[in-house]
Amino acid sequence: MTTSPLTLRVAIVGAGPAGIYAGNLLATAVTERSGRVEIDLFESLPAPYGLIRYGVAPDHPRIKGIVNSLHEMLDAFSSDDAPRRTIRFIGNVEVGRDVSLDELRARYDAVILATGAIRDAALDVPGVDLPGSFGAADFVAWFDGHPDVARTWPLDAASVAVIGNGNVALDVARVLAKHAVDLRTTEVPDNVLDGLEGSAVTDVHVFGRRGPADIKFTPIELRELGEVRDVDIVLHDEDFEGVDPASASTNQLKVMLRTLDSWRGRPAGTASRRLHLHFWHAPVSIEGDGRVEGIRFERTRTDADGALVRTGEFRDYAVQAVYRAVGYYGTRVVDAPFDEARGVIPNEEGRVHGERGLYATGWIKRGPVGLIGHTKSDALETITHLVADAEAGLLRAERPGDDILDVLDAAEVEYTTWDGWLALDAYERALGETHRHPRERVKVVPREEQVAVSRHGVLAR
Repeated sequence: MTTSPLTLRVAIVGAGPAGIYAGNLLATAVTERSGRVEIDLFESLPAPYGLIRYGVAPDHPRIKGIVNSLHEMLDAFSSDDAPRRTIRFIGNVEVGRDVSLDELRARYDAVILATGAIRDAALDVPGVDLPGSFGAADFVAWFDGHPDVARTWPLDAASVAVIGNGNVALDVARVLAKHAVDLRTTEVPDNVLDGLEGSAVTDVHVFGRRGPADIKFTPIELRELGEVRDVDIVLHDEDFEGVDPASASTNQLKVMLRTLDSWRGRPAGTASRRLHLHFWHAPVSIEGDGRVEGIRFERTRTDADGALVRTGEFRDYAVQAVYRAVGYYGTRVVDAPFDEARGVIPNEEGRVHGERGLYATGWIKRGPVGLIGHTKSDALETITHLVADAEAGLLRAERPGDDILDVLDAAEVEYTTWDGWLALDAYERALGETHRHPRERVKVVPREEQVAVSRHGVLAR
């Protein structure tokens, strides 16, 4: 076992919350042991923050606080004021395309994979591939201004189905039901505002397989739904038979059931748009001749043991679009082990199976479940094992003489840096100040424009 202070070089693949928390915890753990750590944080996008920037609806004010916290972590370790702990942000670099995993493992004592999950999980029902059937992750990426998705989105459907009972389903439903004018104060890109202003949506139906007592929302998400202007919430009494808020299993669930109860008591409204919440509906098929024209469900219930069973009663709804919010699927890294069935990197508490010096954290480690707080505790588990392995002398890379930036330069990869992000951040804030609808920022969407501002301070001509 090593007795001298640790000196580590570590690569982290993924600059979302999981990667940033891991870098922060590792830097703190090593410096507390009077050691030195150099961390390179790789991100396939030009900008940091992952799903916080590109996977959460822009009308969530609390997201600003999370971004500020992540920014402070990176900024503190990206300066010369912390000589024993440094983090370099290296964006616009995809591991497996611009640089190989083997090239990283040769240059770092350890590599932490924190690539998260950005793809939609599959929904295996007939008609799922019809035009008008969309993955929620793709829609979220569009309205968040992800650089790698189309700039336009078809919003010609009057009635829309959203399948899922989690926060992503509520985000999708809320953005679809909300009037574009009420998003003008957010950082939503102009192309998204233009698309939403032309939306034909009047009715959004959200369907869950289980009942109200099994919803996966959070209270704040549900409360925000009831605050949307000119949108009526529609519930159905048959879905609430036997549901008693007082007997809820947690305080959070009790709050949400009381919220739903209060909406049930509202008189019929006259809003121009409606948001329908349906429970006990299992999707059977998406119907249509050449495109989505409807969706069929089978009613469900729970048996005496709490297991979900189908009742044989079917319901059909005329809708012109379907959004599948049934979960995410992990983002694999080329040449890293991957469990296709679960969509994760096989690991034991963060140590990747059979791969010394290779670790995982976040959703790619445990699956796409849990909130930001879970991501932080999850990173702590992984970092604890990494530091223990380092102290046991198990992490020793045979480092070539060149820096990874030399490799990227030689390959003419236009990578971005932390200073580049600060330049892009300032540029987006300036766009917000001078916009026809002033707001805190307006996102730059095209990848090439993000890279141009990050690397040169101006847009490419």
